Amino acid sequence: MVASGVAARSFPLAAITGHGTLKLALLLAAVDPGLGGVVIAGGRGTGKSVLARGLHALLPPIDVLDLGPASPGQPGPAALNIDPQRPADWDDSTRRRLSELGADPTGNDPSALRPTKVIPAPFVQVPLGITEDRLVGSVDVTASLASGQAVFQPGLLAEAHRGVLYVDELNLLDDNITNLLLAAVGSGDNRIEREGLSLSHPCRCLLIATYNPEEGAVRDHLLDRFAICLSANQVLELDQRVEITRSAMGHAESSEAFGARWQEETDALATQLLLARQWLPDVQISREQIAYLVTEALRGGVEGHRSELYAVRVARAHAALSGRDQVEADDLQVAVRLVIAPRALQMPPPDPDQPMEPPPPPPPQGEQPPEPPENEQEPDEPDDNQDDNDDDDPEDDQDDDTPEDQAPPQVPEEFLLDPEATAIDPDLLLFGATKAKSGGSGSRAVVFSDSRGRYVKPMLPRGPVKRIAVDATLRAAAPYQKSRREREPHRKVIVEDGD
Repeated sequence: MVASGVAARSFPLAAITGHGTLKLALLLAAVDPGLGGVVIAGGRGTGKSVLARGLHALLPPIDVLDLGPASPGQPGPAALNIDPQRPADWDDSTRRRLSELGADPTGNDPSALRPTKVIPAPFVQVPLGITEDRLVGSVDVTASLASGQAVFQPGLLAEAHRGVLYVDELNLLDDNITNLLLAAVGSGDNRIEREGLSLSHPCRCLLIATYNPEEGAVRDHLLDRFAICLSANQVLELDQRVEITRSAMGHAESSEAFGARWQEETDALATQLLLARQWLPDVQISREQIAYLVTEALRGGVEGHRSELYAVRVARAHAALSGRDQVEADDLQVAVRLVIAPRALQMPPPDPDQPMEPPPPPPPQGEQPPEPPENEQEPDEPDDNQDDNDDDDPEDDQDDDTPEDQAPPQVPEEFLLDPEATAIDPDLLLFGATKAKSGGSGSRAVVFSDSRGRYVKPMLPRGPVKRIAVDATLRAAAPYQKSRREREPHRKVIVEDGD
């Protein structure tokens, strides 16, 4: 289900009190949706879903192909929200529809006109009782009966492409659904091999998951699939809790008036996010800086390679959010705090006096950079005898005019994963501390009777058939109806034992 109009009713992200680290993490994930997603753990009423919907209000609209309704008897495209600038994502149905509309079906001509439209970035929430068919997609029975071939009906993963995929109560979601979801989002591609279907479509979305640890823990190997894991629990002063109550009351009375009061701050964050997405491809990170992140992961005893891979993307996203095209020491420290520190085996004690805040917006174009500090060493004055040499050696002048190219990359002087170094932010969700006292998330309820309990999924029977999954049987029989009706024209729907 795609939520429409969420941006108009959502609570502004800038109006949320506290949660500096969470706001920064969500902005970084919005700059680079492929960095791995964000999971937020917190108790009741800590604003987890408010943060997710507040971030969605900042996302810019997307440009998609306007293909119109599919031709009668022809299957529609497997992908939704198709990017007109990525012809590699177009499937055969999309190219056929573009050809019918008189557009370039190959995508090789950049100047060719393509039917496009602008839509808000989708916000798709995965319900708790979702089935596998609704998540990944399934056979459209009605269209398959009409066309005589298997027609794909896109699921929630296709609807969330280029938008936000929000999972509430991650710890209560079915394990099989969770694995399918993380596999598709992690690879950026949803592959369907079932019920006569063999296709794939892109699934590049920003994944945000929340859960309440009191209702059950999330296994560490699932948390490791997310780049950033944070806690929404925070200790607030009396004035802060009063301000939260006043803000909630003002938003409930008139969301339009409340949003107008924070419109300037919201527009500034949206502009900063839009510029950061444009700058991200140009951000560079050196080998020495990657070596620093890998060293931090080794010092913390982190298992696997996801930590340094996520950390590199977080550092580049933080540099882009700060308006820089080169990763600096501050970006590396943020990446260590958010990605590597929660996965480390030993951590320094938390220090609540060192919160992490979002970086300030970059200076507008044309503004002069800040002056260097007074204690910085000035370059030596050239001697009078060097004037003639400068005229004779133009290459030396060119080298002197580009000192930034010769400057070594910035690397922090100390390692954060050290008891004597800077303490780790208290909002981080440490993997080892997320397990329940019982040592796991608890056993699931088991149904011992084959005639009672909820419908789980279609499967081949073992022994005599007692109950038939009608929906799955019709989907399996749909592609063969045209040929079967030629043999038996007096029958409308023909189901055989193999179905």
